[in-house]
Amino acid sequence: MNEHPLISEDRDILGGLPVFYGTRVPVQNLVDYLTTGETIDAFLDDFPAVTREQVDSLS
Repeated sequence: MNEHPLISEDRDILGGLPVFYGTRVPVQNLVDYLTTGETIDAFLDDFPAVTREQVDSLS
């Protein structure tokens, strides 16, 4: 089991937007990719700081 949360919120990081833990990548970016027809693989290629485990754990 993952010992870190999947998502973090800190007002000092992107004004408190929910981001993938340990990154500055907003979770909304993944939502935007998926709603425009992009794949998870494309998202992971564009945001290498996010792991597949993090994305898979959200579903």
